[in-house]
Amino acid sequence: MPELIHDEAVVNGVRLHYVEAGDGPLVVLLHGFPEFWYSWRDQIPALADAGYHVVAPDLRGYNASEKPRGVGAYRLDELVGDVVGLIDQFDAEEAHVVGHDWGGAIAWEVASRHPDRVERLAILNAPHPDRFRDVLRTPEQLRRSWYMFFFQLPWLPELFLSARDYTTIEEIFRDGTENPDAFGESEVQRYVEAAAQPGALTGAINYYRALFRERVPQELRTVVSGSRDDSDVSVPTLLIWGEEDTALGIELTEGLERWVPDIRVERLPDASHWVQNDEPERVNELLVEFFED
Repeated sequence: MPELIHDEAVVNGVRLHYVEAGDGPLVVLLHGFPEFWYSWRDQIPALADAGYHVVAPDLRGYNASEKPRGVGAYRLDELVGDVVGLIDQFDAEEAHVVGHDWGGAIAWEVASRHPDRVERLAILNAPHPDRFRDVLRTPEQLRRSWYMFFFQLPWLPELFLSARDYTTIEEIFRDGTENPDAFGESEVQRYVEAAAQPGALTGAINYYRALFRERVPQELRTVVSGSRDDSDVSVPTLLIWGEEDTALGIELTEGLERWVPDIRVERLPDASHWVQNDEPERVNELLVEFFED
């Protein structure tokens, strides 16, 4: 790794810790669940060496960032505001925005709501919200997404994930990858330490709780009125998808041109949900090529 600068900034009313490296056009890397900035350990040096100013925050509720109380603090409006505020923090008009998992969900929203702030969008194993809505109706995806419904319960998900010294967190990474070298013991322990920060598990799970409280009423209104909020993405988009994702089916990569006309889909057949850690060199190549195209 190049020398990383650890810093923090108050954006959108919340204190975010981030790491940065390199100089040049801004690239913002948004991690997923249950991760933190360290999930981009293989991308930060590659992008910095390619001539980019790379910023990887701990999202609100995670690791060293502030963990506001209450489910409402994790609504999409707030999460999107954090990213836009972070771009402002570095005096940039726009940025390349890259998101994995929940970071990808946020990135989709940033690009649809603020296309003028996103130069290019790269998504790693995170479904477009409208496509996910359609596929979630199928029995197979409902089976895969059981945990999202479990996370709606109070306190029990936190107890489950922290039991036996956070063994479940360890298993999420150890057992969920296609590359045995993706997560060594030291890497896994860093994720455990991040998850064990006071309030971190509740913050992370509140993303799912807030989503259900926000989106389920919205979907019911869609059924009644026949209309939905505009979620089209006009910026150039790259979707990188590990096909061995146990939580998200490959069908989520299909038919996206309806909402994202300028999209390129790259499927990696030997990668899991943790695609940037399973095949870091290929992901790095795809990102640099896409940004420089």
